[in-house]
Amino acid sequence: MFTSRAIGFVSSPYKDASEIPKGLGAKHEADGVLKILPEFEAGLTDIGGFSHLVVLWEFDRAQGFELLGTPPSDNRAHGVFATRSPRRPNPIGLTIVELLRREGVELHVRGVDMLDGTPILDIKPLLSSTPSETLRRGWLAEAEAGRR
Repeated sequence: MFTSRAIGFVSSPYKDASEIPKGLGAKHEADGVLKILPEFEAGLTDIGGFSHLVVLWEFDRAQGFELLGTPPSDNRAHGVFATRSPRRPNPIGLTIVELLRREGVELHVRGVDMLDGTPILDIKPLLSSTPSETLRRGWLAEAEAGRR
């Protein structure tokens, strides 16, 4: 096991979880800033060449966890590992954002779905060789089909 430590914090327009778009058709288009702590600035070298980043972060305001939960996009319970619920055994979030620009230790991004002040655990460039037509969306596809 390891002990996580923040490499920075999110500056986001969302002050309360109720403000973050959720459910079917939710779009995450809000701009934000990933403010990296100065001691980690060297780790941002060459990051500007990537269009999208995977951000690992901590659900620092989540309380406890539940293995089954009903997401806002369906009326059936699903396992926590088949959802994006914040109530997880390890409160780790993952978001893919578009990198707009870098200004020193600040990464200006689009697509934040985190609360303002959320601790950032890691950042990785998005590299995927999985063609979109081969991705399956599980129960979410069924919920979306039922909405039409």
